[in-house]
Formats: sequence, structure tokens, C-alpha cells
Amino acid sequence: MQLTLQSQTVGDVVIIRCKGRILTGEESRHLQQEIEKLTPLTKNVVLQLAEVTYLDSGGLGSLVRLYGVLRAARGDLKLCELSPFVVQVLEATNLLKVLRPFATQKEAIDAFAAKPGSPHEAAPASATRVVCLDSSLDVLAYLKVLLQGSGYEVFTTRHPADAVSLAVGTKPRVLVCGPAMHGNESILEKLRQSAPNARLLYLPADFSTSEADRTGRDVVEQVRSLLT
Repeated sequence: MQLTLQSQTVGDVVIIRCKGRILTGEESRHLQQEIEKLTPLTKNVVLQLAEVTYLDSGGLGSLVRLYGVLRAARGDLKLCELSPFVVQVLEATNLLKVLRPFATQKEAIDAFAAKPGSPHEAAPASATRVVCLDSSLDVLAYLKVLLQGSGYEVFTTRHPADAVSLAVGTKPRVLVCGPAMHGNESILEKLRQSAPNARLLYLPADFSTSEADRTGRDVVEQVRSLLT
């Protein structure tokens, strides 16, 4: 375990101080379990990240997914006191405007009194459509906000049959296949047949465990390259 957590409750807000590395797998599960344990009565969570030294793509995806889960439950997830590394990652992946971090813990707590804003700007109706398929909810959450932040309309699913339906219904320009789809030629062929004009992007096997800022830039650049 390379992540330690210290938790406290202030009013109706849960504060979790994270120290170490937030990685795909055990560390991300540990953080999710801590949030689930502390939020049976309140869904308002502050993550203090001053001592977080590393985030991989899966770890960042986990933060994004937890953000969505809490907001869907009429709560929120706010970040504060980000370490320089976390700031670098959020800047590189264009997620600062989504997660909207705060400079201090007090500012993050006080912000719960305000009405939550939209998690992201809606893509325009004319936006290029992208369908993403992978078995990991964290990977899909990461891809969705990453590509939406670059102006694409994004549809995600864990289920190959649903991906085929989305490909038929949305007529995407790009199909993004995550690491879990490697070697599944029957599914890939069905996707090709369902969206013959779409370009396919295969994410590398180590996508989840690679540096979040590098993989984020790479995905956006590869999608743009496929469309030119």
C-alpha cells in the first residue's frame, strides 16, 4: 500500500488527507472504500492532496469517477491544497476546470454552501462523436472528461454489445478501445462493421498504470490525428 489516509468530519463535510501515491488497483480501492465508509449520512467530501506525490491514469480516473458518483448522489467532491505534481497532472489533462480545486481546506469546506456548478460544459450539438469501450469504470470516467474537455461528444460503456449499439446509433468518428479489449478480435470486427467510417484507437496495455499527464496528452493528440 502506497497511500495513507487520515479522515475527519467537520459539520456535514468529510475531509480525507491523502499521503503518497494514488494508483490504479489497491490504492484507488482503498480511497473508494474510505469514502464509502465515511459517507453514509453525507456525500460532501474534501480531498486534501498536499502530500500526493504521484497519480497514474487509473488513479486520476478513480478521482473523476468518485466525483461523478458523489454529485449524482446530490453531494460533491472537492480537492484542496494540491501538491505541485497533482497541479501539473490536472493542467496537462485539462481537468482543472472540471475538478476546480481550492487553495485551502477552509475554502473547500465553505464552497459546499454554494450551489454546485455543472461538472463540465455540454458539448455542442455539432461536436465530433467518440465512443469509448473498456471494462474499467475508472478508465471510462477519465476518457470521458478528458475528451469532453477537448470539445468532443463522448459516449462510454463497459459492455461490447452496448458499444455496438452506440456505434450504430451515434455514428462516431472515432472508436476508442481500452486495454481490456486487446485481443478480442470478434468484438473489434463487430465495431468496425457497425461504424465503417469510424477510426479505431487502441489504448496501450499499460494505459491505466502510466503517467496520467502523459497518457492524457497522448490520447487527445491521437484522436486529433485520426480526424485529420
